Amino acid sequence: MPRRVSSKSAELWEWRGMTMNTIMGLINLQEDSSLIRELADRRAVESIPFAGRYRLIDFALSSMVNSGVHKVGVMLPDEPRSVLDHLRSGKDWDLARRHDGLFYLPAAPDEAQRRKGDLKNFYHNLDFIEHASTDYVLLANGSFVYNVDFDEVLRFHQNTGADITLVSHTTEDENMGSNVVIETAENGLVLDIAEKPVAYEGMKVSMGVYLMEKAVFVECVRYAYEHGGQMFLLDGIIRRAGNYTIFAYAHDGYMAHVDSMSTYYRANMEILDPVVWEKLFMGDRPIYTKIKDGVPVQYKETAKVENSLIANGCIVRGEVENSILFRGVTVGRGAKIRNSIIMQKCEIQNGALVENVICDKNVVITADKWLKGAAEYPLVIRKNTTI
Repeated sequence: MPRRVSSKSAELWEWRGMTMNTIMGLINLQEDSSLIRELADRRAVESIPFAGRYRLIDFALSSMVNSGVHKVGVMLPDEPRSVLDHLRSGKDWDLARRHDGLFYLPAAPDEAQRRKGDLKNFYHNLDFIEHASTDYVLLANGSFVYNVDFDEVLRFHQNTGADITLVSHTTEDENMGSNVVIETAENGLVLDIAEKPVAYEGMKVSMGVYLMEKAVFVECVRYAYEHGGQMFLLDGIIRRAGNYTIFAYAHDGYMAHVDSMSTYYRANMEILDPVVWEKLFMGDRPIYTKIKDGVPVQYKETAKVENSLIANGCIVRGEVENSILFRGVTVGRGAKIRNSIIMQKCEIQNGALVENVICDKNVVITADKWLKGAAEYPLVIRKNTTI
């Protein structure tokens, strides 16, 4: 069960009870899947398996729950089945509640589909948002990997008097893909915000998290949509940035944005670093996921495993190095898996070699087959494939 916040003083308990309960979380599942279509062809980007047992949406949702946000709306994507199957009632996140809890917000009806972007879906659900008994909206993109204490974000937002607070991170290397790059003053005031295809080392980038009063969110969505806008970020915030006081809260922990095959592969490989693993999973804010009871891993006498994550239900007879194996994977005798991601119920048969490869669910690599991808561009095997 999600933790009950422990604090050093009764005042902090009272502050959290009075403030975090006034926040409604919104998780936007409208990530562009064109750059990761091999894994997101029939599932939302945010429901892609990650780190052996999680889904990408778990990180935003767990951060909200750990911060005391007990009303969360999930903006469903066009392909919602995998999301609904994973989240179900929200019980695993302590969101199956009589009051508040988890809400599924449907996509806009067909007549609005001719307009692209996520703004139409926010506009379609404005009635639900306006009538919610909360003062703030915490909007998060579900394709980011992080563990953020939103209590601190709210304090920062209130202390600065911002209209909008976004959560930012300073890049440690060059990031290709969809980047929202920001420039700030020393106190965090945002001076410029723009979408760029490359973020270089040392740049500040948005983590897809925006906190604002509900009235600001509603006004932003309504004005942008009714004036022909398509994207909440571009048309609601960037093009109207002069109308709002925007501050950036700096997150100094781990962050990854999964928006392409290369970023997905790199983020999983980074999880094998004990320092990264500790920052994400070993603190007092756990990451929750759908519970699946299973037997422990079986390491046979011929098994050899080094620097890898092996989930429950796996049977290992071969060698696994610098890799992630999801639940129920079978590794045959003499098989070798290196620098790879092997998803649920895959079978790597005797003598097979798999290196720099991503196998989606239920893939079978038959005996003595060798598969190799490049370190920066892994080979992707689609679901239910036999090679």
